[in-house]
Amino acid sequence: MGYFVIINNSKKKKQAKKPGWREAEAEYEKWLVKHGIDKTQRKKKHSPETYVPPPRPYVRETVHYPSRDSFLGNATKAKTSQYTGDYFVGIATMHKSNLVPVGKDQDARDYATMRRN
Repeated sequence: MGYFVIINNSKKKKQAKKPGWREAEAEYEKWLVKHGIDKTQRKKKHSPETYVPPPRPYVRETVHYPSRDSFLGNATKAKTSQYTGDYFVGIATMHKSNLVPVGKDQDARDYATMRRN
């Protein structure tokens, strides 16, 4: 068996500079100077600023609007309606828990057999 050496060539090679790059770089330098940026400002690395917390935490000031306290009228409980007739005898359960009112003239046994047939 032979041994194989694996070489990792995943790094890209530096691209060769094209002709006329010096002229382009000089033109770029002129443009930077024209806009007020000199070489010392570009090359200088800035040190990170230290964080200084504010003297007190920010709290939003909200205006307090008082609620209305002059309520007129009263809120009495509404009367509940109740069935006082004698036509409905009860409630029958049909297919899938379907509730059906059973009247006086209807026979509750009909609903019971409907459920099974």
